[in-house]
Amino acid sequence: MIYCDISSFQPMEIYVDDEAKLTLHGLVQHYIKLSELEKNRKLNDLLDALDFNQVVIFVKSVSRAAELNKLLVECNFPSICIHSGMSQEERLTRYKGFKEGHKRILVATDLVGRGIDIERVNIVINYDMPDSADTYLHRVGRAGRFGTKGLAITFVSSASDSDVLNQVQERFEVDIKELPEQIDTSTYSMFLFMPSICF
Repeated sequence: MIYCDISSFQPMEIYVDDEAKLTLHGLVQHYIKLSELEKNRKLNDLLDALDFNQVVIFVKSVSRAAELNKLLVECNFPSICIHSGMSQEERLTRYKGFKEGHKRILVATDLVGRGIDIERVNIVINYDMPDSADTYLHRVGRAGRFGTKGLAITFVSSASDSDVLNQVQERFEVDIKELPEQIDTSTYSMFLFMPSICF
């Protein structure tokens, strides 16, 4: 008979980290160093240049989500936002519309970081750095699901942002490089049919 000491066995922790590594290694990940004041211009440039089906942009607060979404709409980007300042009914209506492809850009707080599955999302942008490696994982895991390709871009604008980025790389054993001038579309983009897209 074989005896096993289960007191030191932590299957959930091992499982989660292994799954996380698989998720992150399947994504193209980059960061951009910039000041807080440069974020809006850089985001505008990225949305103009990148080839995406749908993109989720994560911010750190309800007010940031509302303000950034307003700015994107004013710049004629097909954007919608979801945050905790809305009723659950409103959030569900907006989520359903985004999932059905009526909008291509979703600005969201971490409320959306867990539990959403939208197969057309192939890019996640961390406009604001998440507060931990776990939150980073949940955010960028929204891209490249269902076996499709994905791209994650993170804005780094402070020393604390750099610390979180380092934590992500160490914990999940990934090497996240600065965004190059040119990025090969085939590494993150896969065409998916988008019904009723609003431009």
